[in-house]
Amino acid sequence: MGDTKVRIYDIMACDVYWDFEESNLPREQHKFLVSFWPTGDVPTPQLIDRIVAKGPDGYRVEFANEPFTNRNINGHIYDPTLNYYWYMVNLPTGFMPPGTYTIEVTCKDGTVLSKSRVQDDAPRKTLVSAYVRHREDAYASFTPSRRNPLPEGSPLSGVKSSWTTLKALAGVDAYYIYRIAEASSLKEFDTQRLVWWDNIFIQRAGGGELTAGLNRSGVTIGTELKPDTSYGYFVEITDANVQSETNICIFQPHQFFTTPAR
Repeated sequence: MGDTKVRIYDIMACDVYWDFEESNLPREQHKFLVSFWPTGDVPTPQLIDRIVAKGPDGYRVEFANEPFTNRNINGHIYDPTLNYYWYMVNLPTGFMPPGTYTIEVTCKDGTVLSKSRVQDDAPRKTLVSAYVRHREDAYASFTPSRRNPLPEGSPLSGVKSSWTTLKALAGVDAYYIYRIAEASSLKEFDTQRLVWWDNIFIQRAGGGELTAGLNRSGVTIGTELKPDTSYGYFVEITDANVQSETNICIFQPHQFFTTPAR
């Protein structure tokens, strides 16, 4: 069965600039995330009783112990590539005040785990300001996209996707995370069913690639795509490649493209 002990891998407590098109949610948000080490053959949610995030001035929010969806924006996400879960809750109630935030996990066996971090709003001010000033140029740069489709006859393996970074546009360093799924709209994009994603946090972990994602202006999609299929992707901008060091995540608009028919 493997090790079924619940252990926190890392946490996030950070601001979010939500720039998804077709969304009625406000741009200024914040979120909490807690990721866990794998728990063998027992799904981690079966071992957890409650997860609570706490912050300054009595701030408190509970995580839902159910699958995360675009509708509830609160729950757990499973990554089958590494057999691990993380929980995330997005709060569309503005940016969070600076200060210390703690995520506390109560397991069904009575064990209580916690991890804290200090939120700094300076990186958010720098990155969001640069992004807003250069949003249109960044948006137009994505390939492939509806504006810049894949040419007919393009191979379906080793597909390259690229964009212009804030470093190139504004001289501001940032990290980039790429996620792709089968989808033709924001509503269809399912975080639980990614085709592939560029997990810079794992690349950085354990003293690995220390600059993973830094000013990354493109990726080679790490799986073969299906022919004549619509795909959607979005590129997240952050100020760090370690979860607990992240102060701001910018969710850029999704891009969509259709692969050539064979």
